[in-house]
Amino acid sequence: MPPGRRLVRPLRLVRLVRLVRPLTLALLLCPLPTGCGAAPADTTDPTVRRAVADWAAAPPARLAGIPLQGWSYEVTSVRRDGARAFARAALHYRLAGYDAAPADARREVELVRAGADGWRVAADRPAPGAPPQLWDQGAVTAVRGAHALVLGVGQGERTLSGIAAEADRAVPAVSAAWPRPWAGRVVVLVPSTLDAMAALLGRPADAYRGMGAVTTGRVGAGPAPADRVVVNPEGYAGLSEAGRGVVLTHETTHVATRAATSAKTPLWLSEGFADWAAYRAGDRGPAEAAPELARAVRRGELPGALPADADFAFGGDPEASARSYEGAWLACRLIAARWGDAALVRLYEEAGRAPLPTALEKTLGVDEAELTRAWREALREQLG
Repeated sequence: MPPGRRLVRPLRLVRLVRLVRPLTLALLLCPLPTGCGAAPADTTDPTVRRAVADWAAAPPARLAGIPLQGWSYEVTSVRRDGARAFARAALHYRLAGYDAAPADARREVELVRAGADGWRVAADRPAPGAPPQLWDQGAVTAVRGAHALVLGVGQGERTLSGIAAEADRAVPAVSAAWPRPWAGRVVVLVPSTLDAMAALLGRPADAYRGMGAVTTGRVGAGPAPADRVVVNPEGYAGLSEAGRGVVLTHETTHVATRAATSAKTPLWLSEGFADWAAYRAGDRGPAEAAPELARAVRRGELPGALPADADFAFGGDPEASARSYEGAWLACRLIAARWGDAALVRLYEEAGRAPLPTALEKTLGVDEAELTRAWREALREQLG
């Protein structure tokens, strides 16, 4: 495998803006079971709701190692079936010291009769169609770093401590690249397998095969309540030490820039900026860190335009996807080299608020055609 391939290609993973938005919309458009295929609600029996509230007064004892606060179940519907009842609920909680606002999960609580007028909770699980929480997959081990909280299932403490150490190094590196206010901390989830990772994200495992990690969370202004870096234990284990650092710095950059990222932000800028932050302190040159694009340029296949959003889609040609990420990184690298790091940061901010042509003119004083010409010339010089 050529130098850099093992390090770089697992970074073709995030697409977090487009990956997360459909998941977020699913929660926003269908937060309650009613109207989303659930059975008709029985709202006449307050005893079921009271039983759920009493049971959910505190997190389960088995989650004592996780720094949870604000734990509550908001019952949204109840279905009675003889001696059993099924309550659909929205679970709200925070990870103390990490979440700016409550995280949410859709749950189904099963209850059984306990005496003539009472109910007892028998089971708690994800609502039909909702992804599980990490603790649904097994006992959770928590490891704290200086800037990171790592939660793992089926992983040894040594493995989780190593990830925490990498995340601790990533946070200050990201703060140096993104000198804007952000939480300065990161939560990393480490499931037991690729299949378990895919279940947490509600997508097929093949979507993440060969990847090192992904990032989840809402985009846009306002609190980002539940940004999580989710590690693919199989892909991450295959990375070099340097590659692991790059992956976690890339992902943490997405956490830091969340509030400045919107539907207007082109993916070449969000993904390129994350790679720029991850590589800026290293000594890898363009040809080494962008092997797929370098091979294409040497074949005479110089790209004619900056990568389009569709070029980052899952399931496409992996070499083409790699070229898109590499080209995005080199575009951001060029902007930082020619106009300065601060200008690249301002461009990122402006591109989240205004159309790209407006953002380019305001921050760099060029249009997209001028930037593209400069980028193509840089590709010729650095990769040809």
